[in-house]
Amino acid sequence: MDTQIKEKLNVDEECHQSFRQKCSLNKHMRIRTGKKAHMCEVCKKSFNRKTNLNMHMLIHTGEKPHKCEICKKTFIRKANLNKHMLIHTGEKPYVCEVCKKAFSEKASLIKHMHINIQEKHHMCEICK
Repeated sequence: MDTQIKEKLNVDEECHQSFRQKCSLNKHMRIRTGKKAHMCEVCKKSFNRKTNLNMHMLIHTGEKPHKCEICKKTFIRKANLNKHMLIHTGEKPYVCEVCKKAFSEKASLIKHMHINIQEKHHMCEICK
């Protein structure tokens, strides 16, 4: 192999697998060793990604940067704020295909479906 190319490769000294990018080697090492690169100094929980650690740190600081402008409730994650907003809009995008009941949260629809299956309300005559 050309020396210049070999120098650019990032090699795992243990298994000798090589990678073109340092980040690929780092990911490989995390998988192979089971070690996570970013640790919370407060509770010692570790994370694969720095962004996940940063999000986790909000738990310790109590910071909730995403605020509902209608009721002023705050959230750590923007996704939780977006889900919360369905309360104010009345939007119910998750609909049961059997009874057409609508839900604002996917988890509520799934729970509804499990209950109906367990109670055998919506099963065919053969399955009942």
